[in-house]
Formats: sequence, C-alpha cells, structure tokens
Amino acid sequence: MSTNRKLDAKIPGGPLALKWERHKMDNPLVAPGGNRRKFTVIVVGTGLAGGGAAATMGELGYNVLNFCIQDTPRRAHSVAAQGGINAAKDYQNDGDSIERLFYDTIKGGDYRSREANVYRLAELSTGIIDQCVAMGVPFAREYGGTLANRSFGGVQVSRTFYARGQTGQQLLLGVYSALSRQVQAGTVKMFPRYEMLDLVLVDGRARGIIARDLTTGEIKRYAADAVVLATGGYSPVYYLSTNAVNCNATAIWRAHRRGALFSNPCYTQIHPTAVPHMGDYQSKLSLMSESLRNDGRVWVPKKPGETRRPSDIPEAERDYYLERRYPAFGNLVPRDIAARAAKVECDAGKHAYMSPYSVYLDFGDAIQRLGRDVVADRYGNLFSMYEEIIGDNPYQVPMMIYPAPHYTMGGLWVDYNLQATIEGLFVAGEANFSDHGANRLGASALMQGLADGYFVVPRVVASYLAGAKLQAVKTDHPAFAAVENDVRGLIGRLLAIKGHRTVREIHWDLGRIMWDKVGMARDAAGLKEAIARIGELRGQFWHELALSGTDADLNKQLEQAARLADYLELGELMARDALMREESCGGHFRNEHQTPDGEAKRDDANFCFVSAWEYTGENREPVMHREHLAFENVELKTRSYK
Repeated sequence: MSTNRKLDAKIPGGPLALKWERHKMDNPLVAPGGNRRKFTVIVVGTGLAGGGAAATMGELGYNVLNFCIQDTPRRAHSVAAQGGINAAKDYQNDGDSIERLFYDTIKGGDYRSREANVYRLAELSTGIIDQCVAMGVPFAREYGGTLANRSFGGVQVSRTFYARGQTGQQLLLGVYSALSRQVQAGTVKMFPRYEMLDLVLVDGRARGIIARDLTTGEIKRYAADAVVLATGGYSPVYYLSTNAVNCNATAIWRAHRRGALFSNPCYTQIHPTAVPHMGDYQSKLSLMSESLRNDGRVWVPKKPGETRRPSDIPEAERDYYLERRYPAFGNLVPRDIAARAAKVECDAGKHAYMSPYSVYLDFGDAIQRLGRDVVADRYGNLFSMYEEIIGDNPYQVPMMIYPAPHYTMGGLWVDYNLQATIEGLFVAGEANFSDHGANRLGASALMQGLADGYFVVPRVVASYLAGAKLQAVKTDHPAFAAVENDVRGLIGRLLAIKGHRTVREIHWDLGRIMWDKVGMARDAAGLKEAIARIGELRGQFWHELALSGTDADLNKQLEQAARLADYLELGELMARDALMREESCGGHFRNEHQTPDGEAKRDDANFCFVSAWEYTGENREPVMHREHLAFENVELKTRSYK
C-alpha cells in the first residue's frame, strides 16, 4: 500500500557547492557557556558516528548521555572496518576532487541517493582526514612522510586513507580518546552495557529513551531535549553476516514503531570478499577487506566441477572473470557487481576446490612484482587472520572468498538535517538511509560515520535546540511510564512463551529465508514466498520460543529474543520493499529486470524515488510513502564499469 504523503527533505536552496555553508549560516546556534549546559542530548551508539557526535557535543558544552551495548565504547562495530576511509585530498594528483567523489558516490549508488547529502559528504571528507591526523590516527605514509592512499572498488583514483587492514580500529581509538576526554571533563556520561529498548515521545517530539541495564536487568528512564541514534545497520537479519553477533536493529526499529519512517530496507550490500561459510556451527562470517582487490586477482577454474588445488591449475585454465567482463575497472568494480559476478560463476559450477560457494583471490602476481615484504606491509594482518581461520598461507596459496551480507544502505528516513519524521530524533551513520543509494562504495562507511558524528550532528542538533522552544520534561512524565510499561510487557510476553525452540534455531530459519529469497538475486515469486514464510515463522516464534533465566539478571537469550522479534518484522518489510521495486539497481537485483548481458536494469521513469515505510501496527500491512529524487547536477544514465 502506498500514499502521497509529502516528505520534506529540507534541502537548502542555491548552488550544490554552497548549500551546506549557506545552511549553517541560515540556521540558529546555541550560544556557548551556560546556554549549552541547559540542554541534554542522548546519543545511542559509540562508534564513529555516535562516539564522534557525543565527544563533539560534549566538547561544545552540552550535557550528553551516551549509551552502548558493549562493555566499552572501544568495542563498537566501527572497530571491524578494515580497508580505509575515502577523502578527496588528491595527494596523488591523479584527478580526484570533491566533485569526482560526489559523482563516484552517486554513480556507485546507482542514482538512488539524494544529491545534496552526497555532496556534503564529499565536501566534509577532506576535513575528516585533517581532524584524524591531529588526533593521532596512524595512517599509512609514503617513504617521504606524506599520507599514503590506495584505490577501492568503483573508482579510478587513489583516495582511500588506511592504517594497514585495521583502519576502523585506529579511527575508533581516535574517537574514544576524544570521548574519554569529555567523560573526564564531566560533559559526557557514559552508559556501557545498556540497551535502548524504546523511544519516548512527548507532544510528538523525541524526549527520551527506555533502556535496560544488561548486567542487572533493570529498566530505566532517561530524559533529554533531543535523541541521536547511531546504532549501525541491520545485516544480522540474515543471521550469518560480517557484523558482530551483538549488532542489531532494535533502536531504529523501536523508533520506527513509534512513527519514524523506514527507508529503502531492501538496499542491502553483499560484500564480495568474505571468508566462505564453512558450516552450520558458525555464528558470523569473517570479512576480508575490499582493499585486497587492489593487488589480488579474482579467478575461478574455467572447467566446471574442478577439484584440483589452485596451484595445480595452469594459467591457461584460469578465468579472471572480472578482468574479462569489466576491462576498464577489472578487479576494482563496485561491491554489488563483484558479488553478483562471483555468484554467477559459482552457480555455473566454476568455484574453488573446497566449497561450491567460493572463488579465488590470488596474490601471486603482486608478490612477484612488489615483493613479499611490500604485500605484507599493506595487508599482513588480514593475511594472518585468514590463515588463522582457514589454515592456508595466502602468501603461498590463493585466498578463497565468497560474498556475505555486510552493510545496509537502508535505514530510518532523515531529511538534510539528519532528522527523522519524529521531531527531535536524529539518525547518524549506517542507521540512516541518506548517502549511499542502492550500493555503498568501499571505504565510504567510515567517511559517513565521521562526517555525521564530527560535523553534521553537532550543527543540526544545535539548530533544532535553538529554535524548538522545548518545555522541561523529566522522567516522571506520564509518557515515560507508558513506554516503560510497553517494554516490560514485551519482556514478560517473551519469557511467558515456554516453547521448545531456541532463539538461534528460529533466527537461523529466518536467515536462510532472507539469504535464499532476499539475497543477491531476487524475483517476484521468491519474494512473495519470503513474505508468507516469514509471517509463518513469526507465528512460530511467539508460540515456540524457549527462554531460560529471568529478566532480573544478565540474560543473553532474552536480549537476542527481543532483537529477533524486531528482525522478524524487519525481514518481512525488506521483502515487501524488494517486491515493490520492479527494477534492478545496486544491491537490489531482480532477475526479471536485467540487460541481455546480465547487468542491472533500472527503471528511472517509475522508481526514481526513496521508499519510506510507515508502521501501522503488529501484523498489519505497512504503508509506503515516496520522496522523489531530483538529479540537477549529474546525468541519469546506465551505470557501466566496462
């Protein structure tokens, strides 16, 4: 079901390159000193977006309450990003610019992202690097001391700054140091091992949250003048993904149930270079950074059903299929294209020897050309991690890789100010939909997280606080009691089921439905089947779930059950969104909509819009709204990397 509800993105007027600067000048500020200390802001999440926003707003003088589900902010999932962070510095003088980064991101997203937001992201990228260097992030450097760059998929310039294969960890440590400074100064109060379970609205505005202390089970109320959600994406809906098991969608989904529209849920990224799935015992998949495709060559045996080890297959019997199909970009095509190409080869019976769901990533040529020491300096920790998991030495034997659920481009709908359809609720980083369209280019997640956290959120929240004329609200307000009762009711309902199936068993069933029917390739019949089967599985969940323990203590099963309840609703919405979108674009590939040579076929006449879904109640069909996408600075054309 869809309606014509108008979504105001609040995009500033004027030339694209001047929108952000003019917007900052045209919107009010909160004066420093005592004026800022009057305001309290809740930030949920301590990754690059959440931690960066909390640290920056604390530095500016606001009172910040910062929540994370981990035992320390340093364990936020930004730590797992490996390959690098994009910025249009053009240190190599190879033709990069803010405009080119903007264009590459729009094109990489298959023309399904908002121009103004993407340009702001490209514009802010240069300042991110300066800030991180000033904070001590140990980016790789050239022999002369200048910062090094490498390339990532979907671009023809070197703009990715990196710290070996642990860029996310190093950037997060920079955020953590800034955050710790504000905790010590008393402007930020940290709440580790707390999970947000619901959003509190007063007079239609976000004014607080209900959270659970994960160690004691206590349900607590927290009030604020604005709420920022920076809780990451939702790829664990597939059960097996490159995300940590603790990653979840509960914060944004509970906000969605309170009235925040959810946009583009079907836009999920299947990363092309993960360690293949090896058995049903696994709880997650391990990522091998896309940066490896700078020097590694992807290939499969030319003969279907080949069982020989890669070292026994001569060069003439190898198919370097990305180089063959995409000569202009070769192994550096965008993630969605590389992932689908691997699936096509494996489906044809051409795969690595160990698994029918794996291809080779070979560094033999790079080691011969550059030397083992250079390759080790660039990727050594990734090689060590691979050898620890698989047992093969990548310096001697090609890696085996296969696509895996990774990043989610969908999320809560936000306007140019990163404000959701609930006033006072701001959404940053992967939790929102705003920047990546139908496919995220590699090394852009860290860029968006830090741009939102360091630069955008502090400015737009200040504008909101300066003009909102908020009434004082405390946690004894009736709205807090009502939402807390809802939270307690859900927990009680879960514990009362007393069935015979574990959370893991039911989540595994959901994940297989999602991977098979809402994964790398989709079709109408499969999506309709997924919607029906998820509905049946949701009914089974509420009758057959088995939980041990109580709500008055540390209870991981209870945590996971509540998150799975959200995934069962979100998974169905993802399938509905994919069924509605009768086109192929980016990570959303419909088998019915492809070119004769198997590439994605968009339908700009009918689907050049952002879908924004409204929650209408449990077991009720959601309502879809549209935000039309206008392209005034780039030409809508077929995305080609050949």
